[in-house]
Amino acid sequence: MSVLRLIRLIAIGVTTASALATSSYAAELERLAPRNGYPSQPIKFVSPFPAGGGNDAVTRWVTARLTEVTGQSAVVENRGGAGGNIGTKAVAGAKPDGYTVLTGMVSLMAVNPVVYSDPGFDPLKDFAPVTQVNAAPLAIVVPSHSRFKDFHQFMKEAKDNPGRVTYASPGNGTLSHLTGVVLTKLHDIPLTHVPYRGAAQAVNDLMGNEVDALITSTSSVAGMIQTGQLRALAVTSPRRVGVFTGVPSLEELGLKGARFDDWYGFFVPAGTPGERIAYLHDAIVRVLRSDEVSKQIVNAGGEVVASTPEELDKQLREDIERWAHVAKLAGAKVE
Repeated sequence: MSVLRLIRLIAIGVTTASALATSSYAAELERLAPRNGYPSQPIKFVSPFPAGGGNDAVTRWVTARLTEVTGQSAVVENRGGAGGNIGTKAVAGAKPDGYTVLTGMVSLMAVNPVVYSDPGFDPLKDFAPVTQVNAAPLAIVVPSHSRFKDFHQFMKEAKDNPGRVTYASPGNGTLSHLTGVVLTKLHDIPLTHVPYRGAAQAVNDLMGNEVDALITSTSSVAGMIQTGQLRALAVTSPRRVGVFTGVPSLEELGLKGARFDDWYGFFVPAGTPGERIAYLHDAIVRVLRSDEVSKQIVNAGGEVVASTPEELDKQLREDIERWAHVAKLAGAKVE
């Protein structure tokens, strides 16, 4: 019997992806009893990007309520660098005892292994999935004072002035970067990429007119769109909620095949006992179903998923295959 099958059989309260409506989630969180002495110490969650971005936000939404379920502290460590590879590699090499958890995302787990010559980890061999947190589009945003009022104007200027229109991303090899490559290579929109170490500094420079646009997760910019500081020109899928409800998708704007979903998910080092993975899954899913956290995810432009480990494993394998194909077509590679 595979580890993933064992996890599925022993996990309590396992749900399929997107199976429950957030309106039914209770605000109060029930405590889970330890299983064979686990957990008995704080659990560290590694966000492999600097504080202030979407990965960090999702990590803190969950950890802020997780103590109520586990009875143990949930500590966040931001360990950024190399498009998330540094922190991800550190978790891959951590002791597989259930006390170190990675907040992964499609950029890290499906894109980086494709576009980096040596990311320092293998997403399928070095990690075991726990649960997918959400699914959401990426957003292409500009400051509210930008000369670009809609995506067609943005696209026209880029085509009229090849290479002069710039877009920021949270880093080389991220899904945001590769989405820009797809726009440039496959849809003849000649943009210049400006990579950052996380979304926070990219947003700062965007507001300071150092770059023209930013492609990033909806969770990284939803708050600033809500306050009117940023404007969304387009999103990468019709999966739109919150402040992104009325924003057109790239396919709706005529860019066929430009549909991309972003997601976050929790992973532990390979070799972590199945019973501990099952406990983490059940505890985290309870938090994701809570009124507070599910509302935060929706307000950030995403949908709650709360998948089983097997479902996250399937999603990851599909995305690795897809982005390998896209990277080959686009010639995207980061040394």
